[in-house]
Amino acid sequence: MPPEDDGVALETRDLTKHYGDRTAVDSLNLQIRRGEIFGLLGPNGAGKTTTILMLLGLTEPSSGEARVDGLDPRRDPLSVKRRVGYLPDDVGFYDEMTARANLEYTARLNRLREPDATERIEFLLEQVGLSSVIDRRVWTFSRGMRQRLGLADALIKRPSILILDEPSVNIDPEGVRELLKFVADLRTDEGLTVLLSSHLLHQVETVCDRIGIFVSGRLVGLGTVAELAGALDDDWVFELGVDPGLSATHLAGVVGAVSGVRTVEGDGPGRWMISAGRDVHLELLSAVAAAGGTIDHFVRRGADLDAIYHRYFTGRTDDSEHRVGA
Repeated sequence: MPPEDDGVALETRDLTKHYGDRTAVDSLNLQIRRGEIFGLLGPNGAGKTTTILMLLGLTEPSSGEARVDGLDPRRDPLSVKRRVGYLPDDVGFYDEMTARANLEYTARLNRLREPDATERIEFLLEQVGLSSVIDRRVWTFSRGMRQRLGLADALIKRPSILILDEPSVNIDPEGVRELLKFVADLRTDEGLTVLLSSHLLHQVETVCDRIGIFVSGRLVGLGTVAELAGALDDDWVFELGVDPGLSATHLAGVVGAVSGVRTVEGDGPGRWMISAGRDVHLELLSAVAAAGGTIDHFVRRGADLDAIYHRYFTGRTDDSEHRVGA
């Protein structure tokens, strides 16, 4: 039995994996909270898949340890597999069987009762956009269709944890959007914890609560997008667009009075550039609204996920823009 629930679904402590002289995962310390969608972001070859395999008990760590729902995957891999749904980047099925038959087989392996399995299969295939091909043989499926079928297969047993390794491989952009929305809905409706491994920046930004940036086997950044962006430097630059009917002198005074604001400069009618020593976007928006200003647009410059990516992966930042929510 797992220990008393401490709110942590997945945890690693100094988790390390060597392949000969190469270190694939280097002293990884990570906690993923129950009910969280966590993105493990890194380039191909960073060690993301090796980490997942150790969490599943499919490969032995060289040192350190992992816990899945409080269980040690090395000592209790079957219990871990009962709790975890796993979608690898290359899914295998019985090609001569239909989509329905493949999922029925998985349901039997997981000891689901037939009426429950039938209802669950039909629901999942509808959600992943395959209900119209439920009785087609899988050999006729494209790579993207197989990936969506793999997601349904991973969810048959109603796992408490879902691990997705590059889930959008060969899926069109609209299909990716629908898949990510489905994952987010599962967290809401079924309380799933989700670990999403990807090298695609905006896919991770769209759906994840927190992001861990993984480079050469090491976790080099951890937090929300805002937290990671805030760590880029201590200079926050915002572009503010306001109804030009508001007095420029009055607006400059209101914005300049916000604690942390360094400079306020006009950049054309109703357009302002504001620099600050911290993230003051909420205070700025509140101050402008309280002064009667109508906000047309509000963006932070140089702090989107692309900038984060370049900071951690290449050691530089680009002058890009990130929209800040009101």
